[in-house]
Amino acid sequence: MKTICPEELLESSVAPRTLTLGEYAHQVIEHQYQTILKQEKKVLADQDPEYLHDMRVAMRRLRTALQVFERAIVLPKRAQAKQVGAIAKVLGHLRDLDVQLADLRDHYQPQMQGPQQRLLNGILKSLKRERKQAFTATKHLLSRSPYRQFKVAYQHWLAHPCYTSLARLPLLAVLPDLLSPLLSNLLLHPGWFIQVTDPSAAGSDVLHDLRKACKHARYQAEFFAPFYGEALQTWIQEVKHLQDRLGKVHDSQVLLALIQAHVPPKTNLQEVQSLVQQTFVQEMGGWERLRLQYLDPDYRYSLHRMLLSPLALNGPTG
Repeated sequence: MKTICPEELLESSVAPRTLTLGEYAHQVIEHQYQTILKQEKKVLADQDPEYLHDMRVAMRRLRTALQVFERAIVLPKRAQAKQVGAIAKVLGHLRDLDVQLADLRDHYQPQMQGPQQRLLNGILKSLKRERKQAFTATKHLLSRSPYRQFKVAYQHWLAHPCYTSLARLPLLAVLPDLLSPLLSNLLLHPGWFIQVTDPSAAGSDVLHDLRKACKHARYQAEFFAPFYGEALQTWIQEVKHLQDRLGKVHDSQVLLALIQAHVPPKTNLQEVQSLVQQTFVQEMGGWERLRLQYLDPDYRYSLHRMLLSPLALNGPTG
């Protein structure tokens, strides 16, 4: 089966009206799997943290794809979402340390002087030691049997895919069914009720979980963007912006906790903590408007209506 990148689908010779759910599931899954493979050697070379980021994102996208197409595909045990999540977790720990190191080194350290800078240098050294351990764990992950079995399982399934009877359905006929559940999950998330003045740790955890829901919804929408118009593309960018904003809010909270955990007794990093707190306040600045938008019934209905109208159902095919 010829693999076509989802982003290039409507520019190819494939007619969307003839594409089945199983065929498109195969294309999406193979595209994510090949993206993962392309990053392996670059991640192990450890020269640029963006390769790790790309591999982690591809793992997350693959996991989302498995959830989207789970009723149409039959995967071997080593290829299932649980195994993908376990690999992504190890990569994620290393990536989180890279982000924390970069934030402290590139953004906050240049603004520090004297004792505050020396304290921050001590935290950076400690994080670098943790990062070295995390990279060792990542190297072990990519060289050991479970990861090799993961790759063998995908190579076998991609060469000999196994489907359920639902895979024979025309893709266009089931697009709203595929997209609606994650949209509903996003719209019904309790994070929309967290107000900007809520200082509780519970509120922070809920907003972090909302960020994950945004990410899953965005990934899924991107899988099917070729079948929709500009409205979906605009919404994808909106969700990405929201995801990035919530990510910076979470990162600032993690940094504050990290600083408190690493600062020696009877000392403080008040200047750094104040700067991190400023970042938190800045990123939460537009939150009230965003959350009220997603609680507005008319806006919620408009998103559902958008998913009910794939372009390929109303326009030319091929």
